[in-house]
Amino acid sequence: GTLCPQWPYCRKRCSYCNFNKYVVPAVDEAAMRACLVREARTLLRLSQVQSVTSVFFGGGPPSLASPCTVAAVLEAIAGTAHLPAGAEVTLEANPSSASPPRLDGFRAAGINRLSIGVQSLDDAELQLLGREHTAAEARGAVEVARGLFPGRTSIDLIFGLPGQSQSAWARGLEAALGLCDDHVSLYQLTLERGTALAAQVSGGNLPAPPQDLLADMYQTACTMLVAAGFRHYEVSNFARKGALSTHNLSYWRAEQYIGVGPGAHGRFVPRGEGGCRREARVQTLEPDAWMREVQTRGHGTRRRVVLSPLEQLEEVLALGLRTDEGVTHERWGRFSPHLSLEAVFGAPGEAAELQQQGWLVLDGGGLRCRREGLALLDSLLPGLLCQLQRG
Repeated sequence: GTLCPQWPYCRKRCSYCNFNKYVVPAVDEAAMRACLVREARTLLRLSQVQSVTSVFFGGGPPSLASPCTVAAVLEAIAGTAHLPAGAEVTLEANPSSASPPRLDGFRAAGINRLSIGVQSLDDAELQLLGREHTAAEARGAVEVARGLFPGRTSIDLIFGLPGQSQSAWARGLEAALGLCDDHVSLYQLTLERGTALAAQVSGGNLPAPPQDLLADMYQTACTMLVAAGFRHYEVSNFARKGALSTHNLSYWRAEQYIGVGPGAHGRFVPRGEGGCRREARVQTLEPDAWMREVQTRGHGTRRRVVLSPLEQLEEVLALGLRTDEGVTHERWGRFSPHLSLEAVFGAPGEAAELQQQGWLVLDGGGLRCRREGLALLDSLLPGLLCQLQRG
């Protein structure tokens, strides 16, 4: 299983962000730390996960927490379950909270991989996104990180900004390729309701990027990254020299994961209370309320839903098809012992048509998208889910 601790606080809210983040004048970090530790212990016991294969510190970003908080959570995990020496332990960091002594402190605390929210290397674009850092600071942060975590520093980039041209995006990506380590995550900007950027676009102050331009930007990026030696191993993720993220892969392979902290999501079987079915869990969003719940009952789970066998298969399919390996027969069989991939998708229907059209492959390896199909996954999935529901 994997563990995902969430840090809920941020210094400011970016113009495109609708995550569960809180900008507060002062954070009681000792209380937050104690609650993260307690909830991690409680949920690990509840899940009876024997070994934690990866840990991903995400959220507000957690580079605003102090290294001793990270160390305390990792100690709690290692004291409750097995945390192998080589387990991938990632921290999300913003360039503005990535000074050398700070990153060195995180490394000493047990972090061995960094994911840096660069987003853009253009100052005007960073301003539009409401980011705290400049392009120069982003470059500096990546250089420092690569010195401390060589081969294990990932950068995030955003495309599809209002008014961004295809050539500006290609230039930005070229600059990022000169700077990056062996892992890159690309995200299309989504205009989420309630964000400052969405309001500017809907108010007519900024142009919404046309759909075909977005598709071209994505294709351009895929082509450039693959030409630079990156494996396009998931819709949004690229790695070279085998630097795939274990944590990301285990998520797309529908393995169990435990979300810890305000607003965290999880998927696991609560064997510790006699459960035998996988549950979707969401922790309480608001940090103070979450802390009170953890202090009184050991965890702040706000919602738990038992997933039906069909819902589990829908997740296995939707997540697995995002990767270049797709859904293997072995993994499908773990969730569907009585109905094989062949039985569901080998019959005449949507999957067969998508195979004929060259978007999809079903063979000895399993079911997967062809490279061209990955970009269209959102439009391919509904038909496949219908076929699964009928099967």
